[in-house]
Amino acid sequence: MEFWGRARHGAVVLLDLVLPAECAGCGRLGVSWCVDCAADLAAACFPAPRHTPPSPCPVGMPPVVAAARYSGALRAAIVAVKDGGRADVRPLLTPLLARSIEVAAGGRQDLVLVPMPSSRAAVRRRGEASVALVARQADALLGHPYEVLTTLAPARRVADQAGLGHAARRANLVGAYAVPARWREAVTGREVVLIDDVVTTGATLTEGARALTAAGAQVVGAAVVAATQRRGAPTHPLA
Repeated sequence: MEFWGRARHGAVVLLDLVLPAECAGCGRLGVSWCVDCAADLAAACFPAPRHTPPSPCPVGMPPVVAAARYSGALRAAIVAVKDGGRADVRPLLTPLLARSIEVAAGGRQDLVLVPMPSSRAAVRRRGEASVALVARQADALLGHPYEVLTTLAPARRVADQAGLGHAARRANLVGAYAVPARWREAVTGREVVLIDDVVTTGATLTEGARALTAAGAQVVGAAVVAATQRRGAPTHPLA
């Protein structure tokens, strides 16, 4: 099954080379990322990565740092990478996540970066775990200061989160992730920063933190590319 997932991903990459490029932000033909979408992405970025807790903030959620607002062209780019297999767009997200990781790490040296896992069905469909790939590339951009470990795994099937409210998302994700026995020794007693592409209600990061804490890790924060901004929701610029 893993072979066919990789073969499917390879076919998508090959088609990208053969077919005319299409802007991942607006669909304009002839370029994978147009100047208008580049300007829109730049406008979505915060002057510096900041704490972006959702409102309401789930109990047990680690402090989360985002580099930008989840809107416009950046939102389209994240969806293109996650659901469209657009590997050519991933370099747009990597530096944003790297900036968030630097702030979330807070100067700590012996950190483990743990990406939130994709569902098994999503990995089979796309041939890759997109968050883990972006996390490794962001760590490389920073000079490989941290260890990236895919220690979280889906523990059960969950419903699609799209369209669910705060309470429904939390209920949907209770017990959704676990640390397999073979990874427990790698995270026990270690400080961890969770990695994801987007924070919306915080339910996913909260469940990931619960599973890691149960395995003996100390989750000190989370880093994401972008945060969904709700009217009236607080953000906290960092010095």
